[in-house]
Amino acid sequence: MFRRKIRKYLPTPDHFDRLSWARPFKRFLGHPNIWALNRKSIAGGVAAGLFCGLIPGPFQIFGALIWVVLAKVNMPVAFTVTLYTNPITIVPLYLVAVAYGQFFLGEIGEATMQPLPEWNWSAWGDSTHAMLDWMLSMGPSLAVGLPALMVTLSLLGYFTVRVAWNLGVRIAVVRRRKRNFSAPR
Repeated sequence: MFRRKIRKYLPTPDHFDRLSWARPFKRFLGHPNIWALNRKSIAGGVAAGLFCGLIPGPFQIFGALIWVVLAKVNMPVAFTVTLYTNPITIVPLYLVAVAYGQFFLGEIGEATMQPLPEWNWSAWGDSTHAMLDWMLSMGPSLAVGLPALMVTLSLLGYFTVRVAWNLGVRIAVVRRRKRNFSAPR
């Protein structure tokens, strides 16, 4: 039911023919799977969003776009899921990534962490540079932990959506069978 309601807002492949600026991108964005609402496309979009959400800086959506075009998964879902990282959640996620990296490197509790630099929105370039320096100060723990966390979250998201979707389908089938069985004939 939800899919039927949202489907009317999604573009069709011929939608890109009507927009002159979008015609050159029709080859990439016109693929039906990019706008499909099926379990494979949605699960792939969640995986892309979870993976690309941990990309540092403002490159998350661009990374998700590359994943979407290459893997032909749902673009709106991928873009939306990347929003799980924001100025409030990024630091705890990176701390988890450092701990994850320490676990893989066998350095649990050995690394010292520098204090987090303050973010200044009026000088975001300098703040971004300070944040990169902070991340580099964590060295190998972050270099190993961040990609490992990206892959782990991506796989967890993909399989969680697939399992939840399958459970939803099975529950709907059982309800339909009960309704059809108990219906007067």
